[in-house]
Amino acid sequence: MKRKQPGRMTLTLILSACVFVVILVTLLIIGITLVIVDRSGLLSRWMEHSSLLSFFLIIGAMSLVGGTLMALLLGTFPLRSVSRMTQGLHRLASGDYKVRIEPTGIICSIPPIRDMVDSFNATAAELEGTEMLRSDFINNFSHEFKTPIVSIAGFASLLKQGDLPRAEQLEYLDIIESESKRLADMATNVLNMTKVENQTILTDVTEFNLSEQLRTCVLLLERKWEKKNLEMNLELEEHTISGNQELLRQVWVNLLDNAIKFSPEGQSVEISAAEEENAVAVSICNTGSYIPQNQQEAIFRKFYQADHSHSTEGNGIGLAVVKRVVELHEGTIRVESNPSFTKFTVTLPKAAI
Repeated sequence: MKRKQPGRMTLTLILSACVFVVILVTLLIIGITLVIVDRSGLLSRWMEHSSLLSFFLIIGAMSLVGGTLMALLLGTFPLRSVSRMTQGLHRLASGDYKVRIEPTGIICSIPPIRDMVDSFNATAAELEGTEMLRSDFINNFSHEFKTPIVSIAGFASLLKQGDLPRAEQLEYLDIIESESKRLADMATNVLNMTKVENQTILTDVTEFNLSEQLRTCVLLLERKWEKKNLEMNLELEEHTISGNQELLRQVWVNLLDNAIKFSPEGQSVEISAAEEENAVAVSICNTGSYIPQNQQEAIFRKFYQADHSHSTEGNGIGLAVVKRVVELHEGTIRVESNPSFTKFTVTLPKAAI
């Protein structure tokens, strides 16, 4: 059941009562002070002809009138902005991510209030963008998930006929195997994202040979880069770091897979590692792909796909996983891109934080 929130009239009444009390106390203090310090005797002579009760009644009436006028003024102008912000928060909480607060009135000129308005609008814009990406991801993922299932079912149905030549049977089995792996990769990416997204502490930290892990990941993807006739150039000395081997393996596999995916046939992929102060920087560079400057930050966001045509495989989760794993290791990742090449550089501390 939705709880009814106090409106502007309630806030005005509360403010009116507060102002009334403040003015009443202030006037009482002023009155008592005048009684004490009255040197001319005017107040004393007036008090001789008027009762003390009348004196305080007059002060109370003045407090009531003054407090009401001030509360109305404060409620009409500043509280209008407060009410607008409150309504915006309610709309945002209910899922309306398009809501924005337009700062108006004197109260919005106060730096903390202005900062709160700016933060609200930035949060709403971020939530709106994430919601759009999430919606696109669900639509695209549903389509990409359905396609291999339909393909597997179709070729399995053909194989059931039993009268196909051996060559065709092997071809169909290869397709089924490939589509099955594609499904498994999509499911793995989603599970990995869920796992690292909820992880706040780096666990299972061991010391291992980073260069050997990179070479193993290159061999793991051998079938893909050989299929495109790519040359894999490794410039690796032996580097030892501490970290979670399984999580970092996901980083290199994702980055290498992207480099292979977006490289034209017959080109090369460069993999290098260099020592820095208490850190190791790993760079993976491929030719033939370009990420515009305005997309270089967005590609690390969950569900984002730079290829809006979806002509390449992927579901916009891989780089989000990479960034999160690097952050868990207290490292950094950056991208450089121009029409000639794209290079991702991951810098990791040698010792786990």
